[in-house]
Amino acid sequence: MNRNLLESEMRTVRPGAQVPAHWRAVACGLVLLASCMLAAGAGAGLPHLTALFSAELTPDPATRLPAPTRYSYRGIHTTVVQGVETPLRTKLEATVPAELGNVLAFYRTELGKLGWQEQHDGAVVSADHVQLAFVSPLGPGMLALDRKDSGTTINLVQKNASVATNANVMPEPGQAKLVFANISETDATLTINDRTIKRAAGAYAVSLDLQPGRYSYEVSVPGHPATTNILNFAAGDTWELTVGRDGEAWSPLLLY
Repeated sequence: MNRNLLESEMRTVRPGAQVPAHWRAVACGLVLLASCMLAAGAGAGLPHLTALFSAELTPDPATRLPAPTRYSYRGIHTTVVQGVETPLRTKLEATVPAELGNVLAFYRTELGKLGWQEQHDGAVVSADHVQLAFVSPLGPGMLALDRKDSGTTINLVQKNASVATNANVMPEPGQAKLVFANISETDATLTINDRTIKRAAGAYAVSLDLQPGRYSYEVSVPGHPATTNILNFAAGDTWELTVGRDGEAWSPLLLY
């Protein structure tokens, strides 16, 4: 298969039992992120050349989330739980050669057809940027549009509340959640929000409910340099920090 057309990366979420404690054993010792990116490059974009210069935006029936048939870049990213086909979170990224206002009208129409309800609280609509929240039949949704050169970038997200609840990664109302997993062969330590949490090698992941905000953290593993970073937690988001089998801390992953 042409690498310009399809690339994929996979990581896994394992189901686990909920523990009635502030820190809980949760469903993700290891998270699966499957990403499929379609890019219009040499050869790949040829089927779209006619549509590329068309003034009309029409929906592509082959996409998991609504997207115009014409684009210069498009990528679909899904986070799934091991053994569950339905994604926990689906994200569409695209760049289309169209005015932002036309793209916004396209999405209001197409998302409305799918039962997405636009939420007006916190909505941002300007000539160069749009940020809208939705309630979809599956769970929360978010649409961000930005003007880029002569086109518009699209970031569309849909979360599945049922899958998140069953996987024990659903944040409490108004809060955010952090999941810490260690699949290495040695102990790992996370320090965040004035707390230090140690996880033995191969132990179940644990989760912590946090107030929305900006948090610095440190992940340390014997024999490896400490990893420090800052995460912005929005209400309703779940992030995962994982120490890989080689003892290296993976990049933070937005699970939900």
